[in-house]
Amino acid sequence: MIQKQIFFIAVLLAVFQLQAQEKSSNYRLGLSYGFGSEFSNTDYTFENHFYKAQLYYKIKETKNFEYEVLIQSEINFGKHQLLNYYFVKPEKPDFEQKRIEYTKMKEVMEYVLNIGFVVRKPIGKMCSIYILGSVGPLITDTETERMSKGFAFADVLAVGFTASYHKFQFDLRPSLRHVSNAGLGSSNAGYNTKNIEFGISYQP
Repeated sequence: MIQKQIFFIAVLLAVFQLQAQEKSSNYRLGLSYGFGSEFSNTDYTFENHFYKAQLYYKIKETKNFEYEVLIQSEINFGKHQLLNYYFVKPEKPDFEQKRIEYTKMKEVMEYVLNIGFVVRKPIGKMCSIYILGSVGPLITDTETERMSKGFAFADVLAVGFTASYHKFQFDLRPSLRHVSNAGLGSSNAGYNTKNIEFGISYQP
């Protein structure tokens, strides 16, 4: 656990250091908070809330659109419970014990580093809408029937709305999130969640 916390703090420090070294107006530094839950199903529950540190860099601007790269580190606090214990098949070793274990409520921590691409459409001088796609590695600290403990990936597709005031930008971002380990672990069903996120960023 301590190693994971050190990793997350190191990523945050690297983001802040990079921003401090670059004073170009193409950079923005942001923080956000969000929460969400699983899509309705009969197999499991999953609810989460998360915090992110974000670094935006504008790579291109045209008459109608702006294009940005986004690097964001995230810590995600989840709660998960298996509802359908038949999801654990009899061919799994010690399946009866696993069913008992997995149907208990579990707390899941995820440490994430995402890289994304933003296509933004300005609306007047103060507002904009955008589409965001991001992907990146994560470390999860808890084994469940759907995910092995350890290394995995988080994929996010989002739309958003921003409003600017002086050098600050306020952000509202609904998103869809998929987490899985690409077959690198023994369990890879993953989680699918719908989330909403609130953020603020500053452009030097």
